[in-house]
Amino acid sequence: MNKQILKLAVPNIISNISIPMLGIVDMALMGHLESDAYIGAIALGSLIFNFIYWGLGFLRMGTSGFTAQAWGRNDHPETILVFSRAFFIAIVMSLLLLVLQKPIEILSFAVLKGETRVEELAMTYFRIRVWAAPAALGQFALLGFFLGMQNARLPMIILVLTNVINVIFNYLFVMKFGMGSDGVAYGTVIAQYCGLIIALYYFRRHFSHLFSYWSFRATTQWRQLKVFLMVNKDIFIRTMCLVVVFSIFTARSASSDLMSEGQETILAVNSILMQFFMFFSFLIDGFAHASEALTGKFIGAKDRSSLSKTIKLLFIWGTGISLFFTLVYLLGGNLIFRALTNNPEVIANAKPYFFWVIIIPMVSYTAFLWDGIYIGATAGKQMRNAMLISSLLVFFPAYFLASKFMGNHGLWFAFILFMIARSITMQVLSRKAVYSKVF
Repeated sequence: MNKQILKLAVPNIISNISIPMLGIVDMALMGHLESDAYIGAIALGSLIFNFIYWGLGFLRMGTSGFTAQAWGRNDHPETILVFSRAFFIAIVMSLLLLVLQKPIEILSFAVLKGETRVEELAMTYFRIRVWAAPAALGQFALLGFFLGMQNARLPMIILVLTNVINVIFNYLFVMKFGMGSDGVAYGTVIAQYCGLIIALYYFRRHFSHLFSYWSFRATTQWRQLKVFLMVNKDIFIRTMCLVVVFSIFTARSASSDLMSEGQETILAVNSILMQFFMFFSFLIDGFAHASEALTGKFIGAKDRSSLSKTIKLLFIWGTGISLFFTLVYLLGGNLIFRALTNNPEVIANAKPYFFWVIIIPMVSYTAFLWDGIYIGATAGKQMRNAMLISSLLVFFPAYFLASKFMGNHGLWFAFILFMIARSITMQVLSRKAVYSKVF
């Protein structure tokens, strides 16, 4: 069982690491141009797409859970139909994004204010990159299908190749052709369609034996589409709550209340500290993705024993990883700080808050793992309820009360409570959400 977990987790970890590396390269390319407006344009434009694609992430998560369950019960027709429904919805959603791109642009830039030059560049970036939507959303469905079929190696290959292609084209367009932030947008569009072609190639190569089970009528059958959409609706609500929490954390970091503490670098401080959370998430998310595939498979097979054993082992792995990160942060935090920034003021102002970073791994790893388990169980309703309780009844009250008396410590306190609440609520709801499905 440990081999099965690692076989799925390790490729997902590599995939996770490859994604932020692209953003680092893009920022480095923009940082070598004559104006810092290009950096702002990429940051602003990417934020819009991060919000859109994070919200539509259910196309991957829902697909992996339903596919894994069908695979576990050896229902070959349903595996290909789950994918075709997800791909059909991805096409519809991407066409809506293209048709509604102007209203989305107006709304986005009404909310995300920037300097005139930055906004102009970011708008152009948005207008170019939005044409990658069909490829990006199509890949969501394909990657979810591959993971549900217990294959994490293919998503790793696809994501790494896509990001390498992206880096190459971005470098050519920016450094050789002098296209600035537009070059990054064009490079992203080309890379996304290359990634879609690569994914479709592997889909045909490895799963062509399932094609005989496919039919358009079964794909568009409303009863089955409704089940898929209802679960994904709940995952969407859960994801939006998560986006709001992180958005408020960032907005609060830049608020005048915290600035009044005499720490004008508080936004930079919290941004640096949050990177420690992101480093940890890259690794633990690999095991969360493994839990999606294995949970779905054993629920589909009605194998309660294997399901219980898998969940137990996943939490043993999670405990070990979180202890490792806690020790690394405790003993090597200063070295990591200096690798992230050489600004002495930021480092000095961050030290009083480093305690929160040290405890993050131990208080958050169970939330990551339960997320994956719930996705594999297609327990969208319970996943949504756990997030609503954690955000509305825990994070927001803690944020409003603690931040008034504790300043930035109060903000971190609220975030830590939010992660603990997610872990506890999903643990409490797990019997109905997960274990009841294997009786």
